[in-house]
Amino acid sequence: MSGEETVKPSAKLDLYKEFEKQYVKPKKPVFVDIPAIPYLTACGRGQPGGEDFRRKIGALFGAAYTIKMARKSAGQDYKVCGLEALWWVDDAGKPVDEVPLDEWTWKLMIRVPGFITAREVKQAAAALEEKGKLPEGVEVRLEKIKEGQCVQMLHVGPYQEETRTVQAMKEFAEANKMRFHGPHHELYISDPNRVASERLRTILRQAVRAA
Repeated sequence: MSGEETVKPSAKLDLYKEFEKQYVKPKKPVFVDIPAIPYLTACGRGQPGGEDFRRKIGALFGAAYTIKMARKSAGQDYKVCGLEALWWVDDAGKPVDEVPLDEWTWKLMIRVPGFITAREVKQAAAALEEKGKLPEGVEVRLEKIKEGQCVQMLHVGPYQEETRTVQAMKEFAEANKMRFHGPHHELYISDPNRVASERLRTILRQAVRAA
């Protein structure tokens, strides 16, 4: 299904079910086509899991649930999606795992339905700020991100061991005369606070283009 989501007032929209082909979890690399998708985003730089990272995750989910509850009160309910992130470094030609963690740049993201507006995001941020629940200096934005053709694969295990999965994805792309392009994308299925590191499940996605 493509285009804006259409939902009956009494239905609870589940974007993962609505767009299940975009969320495949293969044990071997596959190609997926990713159109422009609306996200709530918050950007930063530095240590993954650091203080700034955690503050912005909190702000994102705060905004996401504030918007969702307002829509639910208006008769248009949907499930809040999980956390995703884009990762990149200044030197695009250098592997991310060879760059110190404090030099990584990231964009935290939560997917939202196509009917959510920038005005709603501003209203949610204002409501959180009034309650003292929006950390100072944190900006939550609504933006559409289009990745196009990507390689996707499920990674099982610690985040620090993603290199082996990324390498399999890279070899798959090269075998199909494609090469990596743009940021590294992670879609977090497991909660690291509740799941042992060796059992963490993360969808890895990487945009590609002709070599």
